[in-house]
Amino acid sequence: MTIYTIAYKNLLRKKTRTALTAGGIALSAWVLATLLGFNRGYQQGLNKDIDNMGFQVLLTAKGCPYEAATLMLKGGVGLRYMPADVVKTVFKNPEVDKVTPMLMHGVFDPNKGENGAIAAYLGVDAASFPGMKPYLDFKQGGWFTDNQAYEAVLGYEAAELEQREVGDKLLIPGVARDIRVVGILNRSGTQDDGTIFLPITTVQNLFNRRGMLTGLGIRVKKGADISALENRLYDLPDVQVVSMAQVKSTIMNLVNSARVIVLGIAGIAIIIAMAGVINTILMSVMERYAEIGIIKSMGALPLDIFRMIWMETALLCGFGGAAGIGLAFVTARLAEAAVRYFLPYAPNGALVALDWRISGFAFLLITAGGLASGIYPAWRAARVRPLEAIRSEGE
Repeated sequence: MTIYTIAYKNLLRKKTRTALTAGGIALSAWVLATLLGFNRGYQQGLNKDIDNMGFQVLLTAKGCPYEAATLMLKGGVGLRYMPADVVKTVFKNPEVDKVTPMLMHGVFDPNKGENGAIAAYLGVDAASFPGMKPYLDFKQGGWFTDNQAYEAVLGYEAAELEQREVGDKLLIPGVARDIRVVGILNRSGTQDDGTIFLPITTVQNLFNRRGMLTGLGIRVKKGADISALENRLYDLPDVQVVSMAQVKSTIMNLVNSARVIVLGIAGIAIIIAMAGVINTILMSVMERYAEIGIIKSMGALPLDIFRMIWMETALLCGFGGAAGIGLAFVTARLAEAAVRYFLPYAPNGALVALDWRISGFAFLLITAGGLASGIYPAWRAARVRPLEAIRSEGE
């Protein structure tokens, strides 16, 4: 009989106690793996959302810059307006490579949902906007013919919600003019999937917003000094400069602050789990005090006893850690849904990105902590004196 078999059978002597201790370890491993996966998934999703906007700097009307950027990232209404002639002023800066004007407008649609909902229409420039979004490809049709056309391009999800195909008419509440659907985009996994695109001049005419914009995306030339450009743009009247890099940094700082608190809670859970390991193994040693004395009297060395008890700790932590990692994979989508419900902004894509590296790190950390907590019980068992142990059993 090997030392592994002995250790395994010893754990089975008290099945309930062993199961509860392993459950505590599994819970700690689940929390740790989920948090590490969330950290990675959120960063990847945020980077993708920022990159998919196609520009590094966003101009909006005066207001809260981060609220404006969030609305542009997720699609929304409520942005203030700025004059369209700001485009010419921005183009004078040598760092600017391309710009794309945008005009977002919301219309209440009583036919959406039970109580109606706001339908958002994004006016974009037919010449510059497609170049900013090279990842967009079409399921049907293509982009508008020009900025004066009464045509629409629907994102994948918007087309399913509106139940429209190329050639159909798009009905806008309160607008008598017919809008023809000329393109339907493939699923991109971004905010564009739920967007209805119209030519920017068409949106200005339909909603009486001539000469107005809600946003101006700016792509900077490679190697250009973005900070210098932003400093000059700050001097423009009634315009708010939003750096996508700053937005990303600010959002991540807020998320990191919350994650530190949660990691602290996870650390407490790990400490409690390790205390449970010490308690379980130490109780097992005390219950087998005489048995250990008999084994030593038969020739077992203190190192053999230490290894046997330590192996019990390793098996307990290994089973619990593996179960916790498996639970993290099973509940990843549930955790993602909870995060999207509580956070004011959550990027597209998987928010809990688990892989073998994160899983391995969490498993090793939990196992290492468990093995460290098993040193004292194993040391106590190795120091048992055979005669005293056997005599105590007789008494």
